[in-house]
Amino acid sequence: MQDYLETLNPPQREGVIKTEGPTLIIAGAGSGKTRVLTFRIVHLMREHHIDPYNILALTFTNKAAGEMRHRIEQVVGNEARSLWMGTFHSVFARILRAEADRLGYPNNFTIYDTDDSKTLLKQIVKELNLDDKLYKANVCLNRISAAKNRLVSWQEYNRNPIYMADDETSQRPKMGEIYRIYADRCFKAGAMDFDDLLFNTNVLFRDHDDILNKYQHRFKYVLVDEFQDTNLSQYLITRKLSAVHQNIAVVGDDAQSIYAFRGADIQNILNFEKDFPELNMIKLEQNYRSSNRIVQAANSVIKHNQNQLHKEVWTANGEGEFVELVKATSDNEEGRLVASTIFEEKAQNQLNNLDFAVLYRTNSQSRAIEEALRRQNIKYKVVGGLSFYQRKEIKDLLAYLRFVVNTNDEQALRRIINLPRRGIGTGTVNKIMVAAEEHGLSLWEVLQNVGQYVGGRSGTAVANFVVMIERFIIDMKKKDAYETAQEIAKVSGLLRELYEDKTIEGLSRYENVQEMLNAIKEFVDNPELPDRSLAAFLQEVTLLTSQDEGDDDPDKVTLMTIHMAKGLEFKHVFVVGLEEDLFPSQMMIESREDLEEERRLFYVAITRAMTKLYLTYALTRYRFGRLKNCEPSRFIEEIDPQVMHVNRSKSASNPVGQTYLTQNFSRSALEARVARRNAPSPNQRVHKPSPNFVASDTSKLDEGMKVEHPKFGFGEVTKMDTLGAQKKATVNFEKVGEKTLLLSFAKLRILD
Repeated sequence: MQDYLETLNPPQREGVIKTEGPTLIIAGAGSGKTRVLTFRIVHLMREHHIDPYNILALTFTNKAAGEMRHRIEQVVGNEARSLWMGTFHSVFARILRAEADRLGYPNNFTIYDTDDSKTLLKQIVKELNLDDKLYKANVCLNRISAAKNRLVSWQEYNRNPIYMADDETSQRPKMGEIYRIYADRCFKAGAMDFDDLLFNTNVLFRDHDDILNKYQHRFKYVLVDEFQDTNLSQYLITRKLSAVHQNIAVVGDDAQSIYAFRGADIQNILNFEKDFPELNMIKLEQNYRSSNRIVQAANSVIKHNQNQLHKEVWTANGEGEFVELVKATSDNEEGRLVASTIFEEKAQNQLNNLDFAVLYRTNSQSRAIEEALRRQNIKYKVVGGLSFYQRKEIKDLLAYLRFVVNTNDEQALRRIINLPRRGIGTGTVNKIMVAAEEHGLSLWEVLQNVGQYVGGRSGTAVANFVVMIERFIIDMKKKDAYETAQEIAKVSGLLRELYEDKTIEGLSRYENVQEMLNAIKEFVDNPELPDRSLAAFLQEVTLLTSQDEGDDDPDKVTLMTIHMAKGLEFKHVFVVGLEEDLFPSQMMIESREDLEEERRLFYVAITRAMTKLYLTYALTRYRFGRLKNCEPSRFIEEIDPQVMHVNRSKSASNPVGQTYLTQNFSRSALEARVARRNAPSPNQRVHKPSPNFVASDTSKLDEGMKVEHPKFGFGEVTKMDTLGAQKKATVNFEKVGEKTLLLSFAKLRILD
């Protein structure tokens, strides 16, 4: 038997050697799914002599793809470099670049990141003279993104009465028009956003049978990692590609499906067998990461979900320490308890900062933790903060590089045409845009003949700009990506402007640009890359995920949201803020499906821990500027009490957690808690509706309005949300705090 097979347990081995036909590998947390996926590819190449060009492996991060490729290379050698392996977006971008002409795009199309898309949407909203507070860029982008992920084009969107009704209900009737203009502007600019990479691949395969047939026969084996995170668009592409050979293997864990807000559809994994009746299902249930008490804590929580594929995760790692439940009087004390515990554990057990992670439901919770860690002089990093490639000076240089590669890139042009300032104002740019539209020309064609459309000093400045860009284009054809980028940074004036700023911030920005140039140099010097052009570098940078970016000092405590923590593991994990309305989130308890996703999120948090798990909650917490009394999360009660321990030395007197344990989380106690949670508070019972109380028409309700509720009293609307046809309002009531209300049921009187 081959060496790599001898390292696998029986279910893992089955997942490797059963290579023919559709296969679903259910991989519990810490069960070694990456090893199985990696060795499955190795087995195909070594034992079945499958050409690496015929294997397609799709992941969700470049980091995961890189690690898998490296492991495969260690076994099969340089052949691994020929695998079609990468993220969905990077692989499909590669296909689209090869076939772009079929869709009317240039092969060197630009990929817009989120900021580019939002900038374009802001411009469209302004041009249509719409209210930018109602048509916020992120709201518009989310709406368009959701449509694309459901494969709804702008034409279909504008023909669909349900979408139109939803937009009318949310007071955004022009959303369909915005979608149309946005799609048109992207196309004319030779640009695709992230969602287009999936949407257009579906269009390519739908409308061009010869192209679909080519890739169906090329990819004899299709493998998908983290299958529970796929959306409809991703699933349809992989299903089409595997339709001929039927050799599709998907690996995932329905219990870790936590990205519904991004369009991930848990039904893809739950209903996989319906599309492939001959499915071979393999369950990886042995956890190699965590101690038994942590595994049992996770099992006891997730069993409360109805929508799941049954499995019983177990471990041979030993019992391990109890899960510690820690109560704090406030969020600030919670931070102090976390910091002091880390300090003590490091001292007593010779641990490093990197052995600890603090996980929370929302980013805003990090403040108290950060302050406490700083006071203890403990180094930390907040994952999910401003990434290197999102800094202004970096985006400025990238915009120059993008425009040199693709002179139809409207967003890049708008960013750089007067950067540094060269006397080209907004009015001049608008004239250029209008001229391009009226004469059916590209922006670059207008720029090259600017004298026909813009006169005076502005016209001269534009002409000089064009000469400079043309010089860069010539350089790009003669020089490598690094030499070209260095020339652009110098000649454009970007470097000089930053160098002349002698403030600490200016120096930092100058060093950042230098570091950017270093990154391009490393890219150019990498002999393993088949394409080291400037266009290839830009694609790699644009497709980076935040998890792919490195850190210069790894010995830091990690602070991050639970969503960011998926796929990671740490020796000691703190899950903080386990309170009702915070975790589970108050926005996610209106349906069983939403609550089950919150529970899966908690399951993910628990299973990040290897040796020690702390669960903390606070009795009071500042929310929206007010001190709020908190109730411990229902999820705490779902944990098997046999694996829990209340840390009395860390908790304040009369710990609530101790009461939970003495009650053994009995059904009667749980029912009593639910009854208390649903019962009106004393303040609620006191309020009597005003004599003139008549429920108002809430279709025009908006943020900032004053309202009265017959039970909750008087309050102010702090947030409006729309989910499908359902409209929700978050109201901060004077006596009972924040409540989220469904307007189709809530009775509210709008106050004048």
